[in-house]
Amino acid sequence: MMRIDKIEEGVVLDHIAAGKAIDIYQSLNLGELGCTVAIITNARSSQMGKKDIIKIEAHRDLDLKALGYLDPGITVNIVQKSKIVDKKNLELPDRITDIIKCKNPRCITSTESNLVNEFVLTDRENGIYRCLYCEAKAER
Repeated sequence: MMRIDKIEEGVVLDHIAAGKAIDIYQSLNLGELGCTVAIITNARSSQMGKKDIIKIEAHRDLDLKALGYLDPGITVNIVQKSKIVDKKNLELPDRITDIIKCKNPRCITSTESNLVNEFVLTDRENGIYRCLYCEAKAER
């Protein structure tokens, strides 16, 4: 059995769907943080069977809306002195801004570079987001 040490200070993203940690790492630009970031893939989980975990050895403000969009089942644990001091369970956010881009070539966001890409959750059960401007469905 592999042993993964605890972190003293930082953030642990737990309950990531197996196989999604690398996408989250890249989407949140975690490689640019300048601190230690550990990615654990396919860890055993009694709840999920298998899961991924990301440990960030520093306190960083992470985009919780982006995390909720990428994987709404994630648990964000804030660690201080090797103990979890705060825990946040994420869910799909009602709105997301500049996390994904509208694929509709006729959307105003394709021609106006100063407009932010904004999507609204229109179907929570199925995780469907639509562009605020043209109502195109976001590809997940």
